[in-house]
Amino acid sequence: SSIKDTATFFAAGSAKQFEHVLSLYPQALRLKAERKNKKPEELIKLDNWYQNELPKKIKSRGKDAHLNHEELCQLMKWKQTRGKFFPQLNYLVKVNTPRAVMAETRKAFRKLPNLEQAITALSNLKGVGTTMASALLAAAAPEMAPFMADECLMAIPEIEGIDYTTKEYLNFVTHIQNAVQRLNSENSNGTCWSPHRVELALWTHYVASELQPELLDSIPNGTTSHSNGSEKTLESESSNAASTDALDASDESSLEANGKASGVSSFPVTDDNTSTSLPDDLSANDDSSDQPPAKKPKPDSK
Repeated sequence: SSIKDTATFFAAGSAKQFEHVLSLYPQALRLKAERKNKKPEELIKLDNWYQNELPKKIKSRGKDAHLNHEELCQLMKWKQTRGKFFPQLNYLVKVNTPRAVMAETRKAFRKLPNLEQAITALSNLKGVGTTMASALLAAAAPEMAPFMADECLMAIPEIEGIDYTTKEYLNFVTHIQNAVQRLNSENSNGTCWSPHRVELALWTHYVASELQPELLDSIPNGTTSHSNGSEKTLESESSNAASTDALDASDESSLEANGKASGVSSFPVTDDNTSTSLPDDLSANDDSSDQPPAKKPKPDSK
């Protein structure tokens, strides 16, 4: 398998290869923005707010960490701009009272590191399903919570269906945490990987492979680690693996139910053609259609 295949990259990519792919995030984001939106700069601006500004605001509130009503609405705007647009979700989120938003997000943050209890608290807010909750938690605690992006779910072979349940999210977190442990065990340059950084690298690889595969030609060759302790050299060559369409899927659960920092690399990576930089704290990714995206058929069933 080639390291240009996203599932292979996730399962066996080295820390060096992950770092390189993560450095391509600004370019992948712009590709996504230009493909999805008439005004690509809007997504780029919203993403900078989500990845950099929002986590700092939450952190600055200390033990009283919470989100306010305006921030929750802005978070939904980011999510829908990155994915597909559902006016119902925007409406539902706005219906929440400022008092309820502060109370429930404060309660959720105090439940951490118990992600399941935190998501349960957030589900008391209208319009907030599991995917939206994961975006909120990834902004507040990137060292614990990755964002449940469709692209990331579709890139992990063991996750066969996409149904946006808490159980599915916790399964996703387990896979991401396993990758975190593998990458941190390499300790190549002292960089500390968090669930959110791994999720962003995985998202970047998937989006690049769908929209501009040649971006991945620059992934350094080398030894990639495997969970069984063996090593194998993967070449950065074109993958023959069939890829699924880059579809976003919406957090349907929020419609039904209601009517992602530890030490990380602080280097900002900027593409020559974009003002987007990688998250300073790499905290806190995408929902979209009213049907979950189709997953690639997997050889093994769960």
